[in-house]
Amino acid sequence: MCEQENKKMSIQEIVDSLIYICMDLRNEIKDARPDLVEIEKIIIKHIKEWSSLDNNSINDFQKGLEWFNVSKGLSIKEDLKGKITILDFFTYCCINCMHILPELEALEKKYFIEDGLVIVGVHSAKFSNEKDSSKIQSAVQRYNISHPVVNDAKRSMWIDIGINCWPSLVILGPDGQVLFVLVGEGHREELLLYTQVALKYFKSLKKISSHGLALKPAAHLLPVTRDLLLFPGKVQVLRDEKILVSDTGNNRVLVLDFDGQVEAVVGGYSRGFKDGSFKEAKFNAPQGVCALEDDVFVADNENHAIRVINLKEKTVKTLAGIGTRGTDYVGGKPGTEQALSSPWDVTIYQHDQNNKSAVPVLLIAIAGTHQIWAYFFEDTTWWENRQYKAKTCSAIVGSGKEENRNNFYPHAAGLAQPSGLAVAQGIKSLFFADSESSSVRRVHLVDGNVTGVAGGDKIPLNLHEYGDVDGSRYRAKLQHPLGVTWDEASNVVWVADTYNHKIKKIETNGKCTSVYGAGKPSKDFKFDEPSGLAVSKKHNSIIIADTNNHCLKIINKDYQTIKTIDLKLPKNVGRPADKKLNFNINVPKNSTLKIFLVPKLSNDLKFSPEAPQKWTLKYLLSSWTAEKISGALDEAILIKTSEDVGKCKFSVLLNLVVCKTDECIPKKYEVVFNVDVDDSQSGDVEILKEIQIN
Repeated sequence: MCEQENKKMSIQEIVDSLIYICMDLRNEIKDARPDLVEIEKIIIKHIKEWSSLDNNSINDFQKGLEWFNVSKGLSIKEDLKGKITILDFFTYCCINCMHILPELEALEKKYFIEDGLVIVGVHSAKFSNEKDSSKIQSAVQRYNISHPVVNDAKRSMWIDIGINCWPSLVILGPDGQVLFVLVGEGHREELLLYTQVALKYFKSLKKISSHGLALKPAAHLLPVTRDLLLFPGKVQVLRDEKILVSDTGNNRVLVLDFDGQVEAVVGGYSRGFKDGSFKEAKFNAPQGVCALEDDVFVADNENHAIRVINLKEKTVKTLAGIGTRGTDYVGGKPGTEQALSSPWDVTIYQHDQNNKSAVPVLLIAIAGTHQIWAYFFEDTTWWENRQYKAKTCSAIVGSGKEENRNNFYPHAAGLAQPSGLAVAQGIKSLFFADSESSSVRRVHLVDGNVTGVAGGDKIPLNLHEYGDVDGSRYRAKLQHPLGVTWDEASNVVWVADTYNHKIKKIETNGKCTSVYGAGKPSKDFKFDEPSGLAVSKKHNSIIIADTNNHCLKIINKDYQTIKTIDLKLPKNVGRPADKKLNFNINVPKNSTLKIFLVPKLSNDLKFSPEAPQKWTLKYLLSSWTAEKISGALDEAILIKTSEDVGKCKFSVLLNLVVCKTDECIPKKYEVVFNVDVDDSQSGDVEILKEIQIN
């Protein structure tokens, strides 16, 4: 009887049933441990039951959707036939969706497409800005997503099969039948088990295909300037003399002056979790930065840690976090023993302790558990005379429930992915960008009372009240703001209204006004998902991390002008090349050097027609001049030498994108010219060098 009823189930009913059945399956597997044979039997029994239902096959993706990381759209009935397919229903703003990306990446490293596993990200937008394919492409690049992603802007498949929250994982069999449905994060072990057993079972039935897919990673479309800044997340002013910026996409922190000269590079291009010197240290997508004397504190987001950079000793240490994501909502352990979850911003508050001298406290936006935490440098008496030991880290605001709930009691308040912090020391307040409720809110630092300032909705569970409207308090509308800063001179909060691509001003009474962005006050004021900002009192300016434009911009408030800060990295800093080639050349002084670099592709490679193939000139003598410092690969490099004679060298960096039959990959070559300049020759020189690309 039950079997007959199952056969009549709609695909929505199947998906809904599997949500609860997979919860029971998880418990059944837990009870069967450590008997791996029994666990496999349990999973195979489940697969047999659900793969045999007559009506269990989902409809294909709608035609005409935009895809990323593949050269053409995929079809469940064709491209994914014979594959175990994991559909990841996500939206790129969602912290929980970010949390499962490492779990999917681990699966992709274990099982390749040819082994029979394909992961497809089905982007189902929450915010209107997230429906824009260019924004999704930036997110795919920013979060290093290498599997195929489709922009299902109208949520057609979401609606078709009855998905109701982010993230949701739907595992399909080789004929598109729904086998498992997992909701939320924290399914690493189940994903691995279900994939492993499903591949083994369907291979035994000869239903798994080893065919490949035409992959084309979106990373190859990143700008050539990515070596300077890549998706900068946050920015802060250091003693009103220097600028701190988290170069999030390059996994490092930069210290620079207001002219753009980079004075310190902390960390490297590759991801990691390592303390040590500035060169040895590793970060993973760092976000918020703030300073206290010679220490710079960093919200090392994807390491789930707080790091401290000492500018005097030129070292990096871990202050809090253990390098993996935690699920603790209380805390209280010593910093390096306390697990954290996606810290997104940090700021310093000078806390008046029993009317004695102030003690510094590091406030932390913990986006992953929707809370604000604190690291206590000294033994501290906090609100309600609560005592905290020195060097411990604890939750101080937020229940952990994702909601926009204001409350006099800080632990009863509900936050929704706090992502930006700003202390107003004079009025003892912490303003925070509550990104998922699209609001700016306030913690009164005298007693912990949490109140709304602007944006969002009065109903705590309504996290969909967003827009782009000036007004006061709830009448004002924001869209996923990520950054705030306090302007002490003007007594206002500046907010990076990220998904509206604007900078807005919020007065303490809640009045919100659009000031910069979207062509206001002039056409030069354009941003693309700005995520962080800081105020310089000395320069009367606002510095903005213009995230998707990969740059810092500075607004002069006096003259209402804006300019991009032109970064100048130290000579010894650069993304390592995949291959380094050396050529020795002789040239006369006072001559024109004309260089052609001719690529020779190995048989299985070709250039991507969509991506620019570029050269960039580096380390040229100051007395020499070049017609241009970068150009297309088929353009000549023109250099004018000077009176100087002797030996020198310069480099040409090649940023290329080459494709095999089913995959495109970026390549970086460094061509070093060792030059001998003498006055025994005269005339111009033309040089042609073949570059083997493989």
